[in-house]
Amino acid sequence: VQLQASGGGLVQAGGSLRLSCVASGNTISIITIGWRRQAPGKEREEVASFSSDGSTIYADSVRGRFTISRDNAKNTVYLQMNSLRSEDTAVYYCTARTRNRRHWGQGTLVTVSS
Repeated sequence: VQLQASGGGLVQAGGSLRLSCVASGNTISIITIGWRRQAPGKEREEVASFSSDGSTIYADSVRGRFTISRDNAKNTVYLQMNSLRSEDTAVYYCTARTRNRRHWGQGTLVTVSS
C-alpha cells in the first residue's frame, strides 16, 4: 500500500485547509486509515481515522473542527480542517493499517499563523 498526501500549506488562524490522501497498491487490504500529526518537539499523535467498521474517531483536540471523509471510488481520504489554531501546526501524515503492518505517507506540512 502506498499513500500520497497533499493539501498542506500556510493558513491564518481561523482559516481552513483540506488534506487529501490517495491510496494505491493493495488497497483492499487496508483495515483502518486516517491521519496523524507531529508538531515540532512533540510525539506523533492521532488526529482522525476510520476504524475497521467504518466509524470515525477523532482526537479531542480536533473534534468539532476537523472532519474525515472518504471517496472509495477514488481511493482517497480527506481531512477537512476548519477553525485552525496555531497549535494545529504540524506535519500531517496519512497512515493505514493492514493485517501485517502500518503504512505511512510522506507527510504534508500545515502551518497556522496567529
